[in-house]
Amino acid sequence: MFQDYDVIVVGAGHAGCEAAAVAANLGSRVLLITMNMQTIAQMSCNPAMGGVAKGQIVREIDALGGYSGIVSDRSAIQFRMLNLSKGPAMWSPRTQNDRMMFAAEWRQMLENTLNVDFWQDTVVELLLNGDQIAGVKTAMGVEFKCQAVVLTNGTFLNGVIHIGEKRFGGGRSGEKAAHGITEQLVTLGFEAGRMKTGTPPRIDGRSLDYSKMEEQRGDENPSKFSYSDETAPLKTQRSCYITYTSPEVHDILRTGFDKSPMYTGRIQGLGPRYCPSIEDKINRFAERDRHQIFVEPEGWSTVEVYVNGFSTSLPEEVQHEALRKIAGFENAKMFRPGYAIEYDFFPPTQLHLTLETKNIENLYFAGQINGTTGYEEAACQGLMAGINAHLKIQGENPLILKRSEAYIGVLIDDLVNKGTDEPYRMFTSRSEYRILLRQDNADIRLGQIASDLGLLSESRKARLEEKLQGRDAILDYMRKHSAEPAEVNPKLTELETAIINQKTRLEALLLRPQVSLNDLAEAVPSLADFTSTFSKEVLEQAEITLKYASYIEKEQEIAAKLSQLDDIRMNPEFDYHKVPALSAEAREKLSRAKPQNLGQASRISGVNPADISVLMVYIGR
Repeated sequence: MFQDYDVIVVGAGHAGCEAAAVAANLGSRVLLITMNMQTIAQMSCNPAMGGVAKGQIVREIDALGGYSGIVSDRSAIQFRMLNLSKGPAMWSPRTQNDRMMFAAEWRQMLENTLNVDFWQDTVVELLLNGDQIAGVKTAMGVEFKCQAVVLTNGTFLNGVIHIGEKRFGGGRSGEKAAHGITEQLVTLGFEAGRMKTGTPPRIDGRSLDYSKMEEQRGDENPSKFSYSDETAPLKTQRSCYITYTSPEVHDILRTGFDKSPMYTGRIQGLGPRYCPSIEDKINRFAERDRHQIFVEPEGWSTVEVYVNGFSTSLPEEVQHEALRKIAGFENAKMFRPGYAIEYDFFPPTQLHLTLETKNIENLYFAGQINGTTGYEEAACQGLMAGINAHLKIQGENPLILKRSEAYIGVLIDDLVNKGTDEPYRMFTSRSEYRILLRQDNADIRLGQIASDLGLLSESRKARLEEKLQGRDAILDYMRKHSAEPAEVNPKLTELETAIINQKTRLEALLLRPQVSLNDLAEAVPSLADFTSTFSKEVLEQAEITLKYASYIEKEQEIAAKLSQLDDIRMNPEFDYHKVPALSAEAREKLSRAKPQNLGQASRISGVNPADISVLMVYIGR
């Protein structure tokens, strides 16, 4: 009755959507199974994409042919480049999005993707042929056969929602939980755990007094996520607002602590350290008398507002009373209360770097099932799982991104080699190659990989080549041309940097931290004429490349040295217990992780440099 598929993706959140789209674009026949066709690509938490390190991930997804950047651009209501006061390694794009438009755009893109079929149902069982995936069985009793399965179950696996003393099953507000998968995987030898996350109440924006809040506008000259010409920067934007809690708000919230599922112990799972609930913030930072609250519109036309910074699972009456003591919220009307959700995850040390499970061949995990939090972290895992599922069944070499190539590589390497016992969130500080992994050069870093996979369109190839040629032309000009003291000294004086007494190369002037390429163009007419033909993107790329050349070169040298360890292959079935010189912890961790190479072994938590030296001796033998 039903056709067979190459890849079945279970779950249509951010990870599932990217997995289905990329596997189909590579040529696999894909079935996307979701419990509700109306909630494909639902933004379950805040209506925003990107942010610190997360924005870099969205750019990387786009550079590899994923859809998140395009969808984010098309549904954006505000764009901001964060951390512009810091160096370019910290610049991070972020969009505020129209929640309904985001989901609608994702569904439209999936429906327009050849080879993607849909089925509304709940997967309750994996079908196996020995220790290899053969298909899935749904709650309706339908069996679909396939060669690979990507599980992207989000918070739905045995999900439990908590509001005060109330507790009920659910994977998201108003949606049922999924049962059966965890229980089956545990019987197959998988280790499972529990995590939690939370969301704030949603408020009627008509009931708020924005005059008592600080307005937070978008960038004056907004950019966008996607490197393609399929999207354009915003022409109009909606503002967000900032307000603050107070000691009075904190006192009201404390009255509900005895009914909080977190403090009474009814929630066992660990929550995200870097996105704590408001009650957790009050408890952990008792010395602070106020916390920021970001008031974020849910879209262009809706009045619904997301209260970022007020995630909570306290009783709804306590939430409502406390909210009304926040400046601007005196008459706030609640659409629905905040809640916490507890769900199953599987420690990601049970995966290969391809995101394929070690226990079951051709079974892949992506997203919150691996212990991560955030749309962007989930989406990039879905992309990589979809790519590798397709490559595996085609008998081709897998795609494993290095830590020096992408934040995606850092994320997957951290998860697989170090594991996580709390929801994992990406930060720029997690990467040792921040200057290499900037948001502006993701297309340069990953374009060739996307091209080799067949995921880079001809128009994108042309844009990338144009960007590289433009950058190199500007760099060449800066190295060959000089500025006269008379033309450039007034600008140097204005910028409070030393004047010059003789002709000086433009390159040397631009290396000064006070001087930008735009400053030099204002002072040197010939440079202004030359650069006028290049886009803002190309000019920025050239300036960063020149200013940070020595730092970039140093990081590349370090990456090259460390990558030599990745080139030393290891037998995954090697018996580490036969090496008495290894520490007991290293023997245990290496036996469990089964690293593919020495570099991977060196990044496993608990394996120290002395252990790596011992392994090098054994490999040499």
